[in-house]
Amino acid sequence: MTVALILHRVADYDAWRKVYDSVGDMQKEAGVTQEAVHRMVDDPDNVLVIHHFADADTAKAFFGRPDLREAMERGGVQGQPRVELFE
Repeated sequence: MTVALILHRVADYDAWRKVYDSVGDMQKEAGVTQEAVHRMVDDPDNVLVIHHFADADTAKAFFGRPDLREAMERGGVQGQPRVELFE
């Protein structure tokens, strides 16, 4: 199993969350087996997303998807997300 930790800042959490929730089917189709979203206590527009995958290759393919990048843009992700993969 591979766990992906994705840390990024968003322009507006509520707007971002609507887009995030709208791509749940895409996440499942791409191999996300579990997911969780957390907000920084003192900075609620600083978001940590945790995704679980069967393996690292599936995770890497997911983060290379153009539709994921487009969804992140629509959601107001600011700057380059920090993505870390763990096994």
